[in-house]
Amino acid sequence: MMTHFPRATTWQLPRVQLRFEAIPIVMGIVNVTPDSFSDGGRHFDPVRAMDFALQLVEQGAGILDVGGESTRPYSTVVDADEELRRILPVIQSLAKQTKIPLSIDTSKPSVARVAVDAGAQIINDVTGFRDPEMLRLAAQSGAAVCAMHMLGTPQTMQDNPQYDDVVHEIHAYLRDRRDMLLAAGIPRERICLDPGVGFGKTHEHNLALMANCYQYHDLGCPLLVGHSRKGFIAKILGDKERSRDAGTSGAACALAAQGVQIIRVHNVLDTVDALRVFSACGGIPGS
Repeated sequence: MMTHFPRATTWQLPRVQLRFEAIPIVMGIVNVTPDSFSDGGRHFDPVRAMDFALQLVEQGAGILDVGGESTRPYSTVVDADEELRRILPVIQSLAKQTKIPLSIDTSKPSVARVAVDAGAQIINDVTGFRDPEMLRLAAQSGAAVCAMHMLGTPQTMQDNPQYDDVVHEIHAYLRDRRDMLLAAGIPRERICLDPGVGFGKTHEHNLALMANCYQYHDLGCPLLVGHSRKGFIAKILGDKERSRDAGTSGAACALAAQGVQIIRVHNVLDTVDALRVFSACGGIPGS
């Protein structure tokens, strides 16, 4: 395991404490959207989304991340009412049908508030809690939080992203987000951090982050990485039309070897299988 620092071993949610072993927890993506880059429209109907989510649980997902607004590059913004219309029935139903922790993927405080009241235990904010109201809500609600790095907005993030040292600069950003959350009254044990692979990064930036996630363990919080089916995988494979699931699983193994605690993916079954075999073959130290 390529880490020079003790890695976080727990994440405190409102109703359960997640404990991290050597093999990462797999977070399953439930997009209730018509326009997500990978599966847009496939699970837009709430009933289909709920059925799909329960399948992910059967396949080994340890967390379900429900989102009602695409954050792909140049995606269309939706208002809070529409986002709630999409996600609320799904979260309400899943909260009754499974004990797997639910995460709400949103940057809107009003959506997060309703989702937490409906049963979500995690607020996953791709904007890193820039909105002071979202910060207050997170502190007051008792929800666990995940703060991600992103340049600008989904509509602007891929407009010529530049860094002098992407690994160092995102480390500094995540440290600042952590300290901001702590200052707002959110205990460290409730905080998770995400370097934001694919969110305002070039191909080279993404590869540098994927190879150096272990450096972020010194921040003392669990790490979540969402690399699933993203463009850097297609570029490595040399074919935009090929399935990216095998590449996603390969990258998941590289993250597991670095001690990353949570891996967010579309194809849970393939990722869980790849991690089990990788671990059994000695690829994850300590497993």
